[in-house]
Amino acid sequence: MPHKIVLIGRPNVGKSTLFNTLIGERKALVERTPGVTRDRLYGEAEIEGRKVTVIDTGGLTPEVEELFSHEILRQAEEALAEADLVLFLVDARTGLTPLDERIAELLRKKEKPVLLVINKVDSKKEVLNLGEFYALGFEPLLPISAKHKKGLENLRKEILAHLPEETEEEAEKSLAPIRVVILGRPNVGKSSLLNRLVGYERMIVSDIPGTTRDSIDTLLELPDGRQYLLIDTAGIRRRPRIKARTEKFSVDKAFEALDRAEVAILVLTAEEGITDQDQKILSQIEKRHKACIILVNKWDLLDGKREEGNILMEQIKYGARFVPWAPILTISAKTGRRIKEVLPLVDEVYAAYSRRVPTAQVNRALEEIKRERALYTPSGNRLKFYYATQAEIRPPTVVVFTNYPEEIPKSVERFIKNRLRNYLGFEKSPLKVVFRPRR
Repeated sequence: MPHKIVLIGRPNVGKSTLFNTLIGERKALVERTPGVTRDRLYGEAEIEGRKVTVIDTGGLTPEVEELFSHEILRQAEEALAEADLVLFLVDARTGLTPLDERIAELLRKKEKPVLLVINKVDSKKEVLNLGEFYALGFEPLLPISAKHKKGLENLRKEILAHLPEETEEEAEKSLAPIRVVILGRPNVGKSSLLNRLVGYERMIVSDIPGTTRDSIDTLLELPDGRQYLLIDTAGIRRRPRIKARTEKFSVDKAFEALDRAEVAILVLTAEEGITDQDQKILSQIEKRHKACIILVNKWDLLDGKREEGNILMEQIKYGARFVPWAPILTISAKTGRRIKEVLPLVDEVYAAYSRRVPTAQVNRALEEIKRERALYTPSGNRLKFYYATQAEIRPPTVVVFTNYPEEIPKSVERFIKNRLRNYLGFEKSPLKVVFRPRR
């Protein structure tokens, strides 16, 4: 596993900006509202060829009346426990504060290597104020501007110098984790599910809809070496209900998380079944050709109500009929019911998503389809299908060569796609079909 670097500091000192700069993408919420990042975010960075994991934490705040402050402190404590190196961020514009001193005291007790990073050094005025930070007891002082990318080269050198030596085994271990995004409406139990999968309270779990405002990554490694990057997302609401700028950004981030995932888990509830909003989320999954699992949470509410459960399951199957490759599993994140079946099911759909079929087998399937019935364009021209081949995996993509590739109606495309999925064994995977003219 790569060594871990944890970003610590009070709210609004620029931790998320530095996090995004180090990993090279806009992953954390960056906004001037103190405390926007409430959970810890995981990202992968590469520093002069060495891979590291960067962890962004919620801003440490003394305001005990704030609902999440004690939970943020607990999350930060857990992040520090797994850290190999701590980047302690302070703000050159604001100067040294009593809260900075309290955080420094906390870090000294942890006995972890600490680099003091002084952010927002954008002018000579801030440079003149650096001396007061010596009082925190960490040297050297590392002035940077994360926003303007100043001082980052020196910071990267110091990071490499203070990380533990990388063993040969660590350098060689490069198994890519399966990227799994957890999607759903607010308060369906996404974070509770993640906590069950990971085995401890990784997320801040609350009964208030919308507790998770960002897309949060958790790297899970099982004893047998299998790895999963589990991405929990903000609850996706209907557009007219999205008012706050931060919440709109969270919805956008949820779909960006879907873009980088290989397997999408949509969480429903036994209370509401499948809603219009769930179908819209499924349409985005289908549009992006992602492997998919539908989890129906809170199934414990239907204990002893078999007929009601059967009716609900039929309703869900009908509502999700346009993603026929998505298996449906009933669970209870609260009681742990069938949670142990989730990751094996992820393995199963990922294996189907990664499957490659020999060209001869693809063409035998195409011949079977041609024998089933004649197919025509909207203008009445008979379609001829010459040959086909699987061009890609994740998603599995079959290229079919035909005489009228630009005139294939949607109904014919669906028919061929569904038949190929059945013939080729892609029942638990989406299948992308591309039509091209014969060369």
